[in-house]
Amino acid sequence: MNKSVQHFDIALIGAGIAGASVASSLAGQRSVILLERESQPGYHTTGRSAAVYAPFYGPRPVRALTRAAHAFFNNPPDGFSNYPLLKPLDAMFLAREDQLSKLEAMQSELAVVDSVRRIGSDELEARIPILRKGYAVGALLDTATSEIDVAALHQGFLRLFRWQGGILQTHSEVKALQRRKGYWEIETSQGVINAPIVVNASGAWADVIGQMAGAEEIGLKPLRRTALMIDPPAGFVPEGLPLMIDIEEQFYLKPDAGKLLISPANEDLDVPCDVQPDELDIAICVDRIERAFEIDVQRIDSSWAGLRSFVSDKTPVAGFSKQVEGFYWLAGQEGYGIQTSPTLADYAAAEIMGQPFPQYILDEGLEPAELMSGRF
Repeated sequence: MNKSVQHFDIALIGAGIAGASVASSLAGQRSVILLERESQPGYHTTGRSAAVYAPFYGPRPVRALTRAAHAFFNNPPDGFSNYPLLKPLDAMFLAREDQLSKLEAMQSELAVVDSVRRIGSDELEARIPILRKGYAVGALLDTATSEIDVAALHQGFLRLFRWQGGILQTHSEVKALQRRKGYWEIETSQGVINAPIVVNASGAWADVIGQMAGAEEIGLKPLRRTALMIDPPAGFVPEGLPLMIDIEEQFYLKPDAGKLLISPANEDLDVPCDVQPDELDIAICVDRIERAFEIDVQRIDSSWAGLRSFVSDKTPVAGFSKQVEGFYWLAGQEGYGIQTSPTLADYAAAEIMGQPFPQYILDEGLEPAELMSGRF
């Protein structure tokens, strides 16, 4: 029995934050289908992210995209979300005596950032009562960081996509891709899709999809990160604590609804899959947190893992393939994908539609060549 064939102008693969955001930017201009292999969008990395908006976090192109996204986060489209997308959350980068050179290097790099200042051990210990006395010699405090409501952001993009007539199709794993007479024939577990343009926003699976299409490899590496939820020390209320990050990103701790979200900030090479937390990662996380804070972890409320997919320069890949026609890469943004999603979506949508790149993004210093797939 022949499977049904659906025709669209653009087919997007992957309904996580990358696919959902660019789909919402394209749906009002062309007929668009958003294909998701799981039963719900954002099942993998997007749904497991504890994202923050940090304007100085990441490589230079990421910082430009993040700065340009600030207006969207503070003033999203009408009806986009019933809740604010950002909640102020100071960030503090902690340094031990043996990490002092790292602290000074970061301070020098961020000297022009008004929201960042260095604090000494006395102020640090006064502000962080659970920090072990003598653990850190100082820190950089950033007051421009915010916590992102990831669920509200993701659902907002999907809602906007549907309002504009976009079609979301779940349980639609891509089985094969073939270019025929100016169209992509996409075989999925739900049937066949025909579209002249395919957007590859499949997260950790992006290189797999690229190989199916005969596109160039971008060297994507899916890196596992583990996170845990624990209780704070007895009698301690974590509200008001900043996000605390080791200066070398060996751990982080974040207040979360009366509990503490902790992570070893690991980046362990894995394969595209429904990744699960590793017992060794959990043990390392607990050890690092107990060394830095007056916390005795007796019980872990929950643990999970996600895949953060990077290319070699840790900068997103956004651009048409140099090897096959009508195949657009939107990959490698994990770790920064939430905070850059509004602007990277606008950027990618403009290129896909053959329009000029948005000037408000270029004004932040972004160079399009820094995102193109051909840069490798």
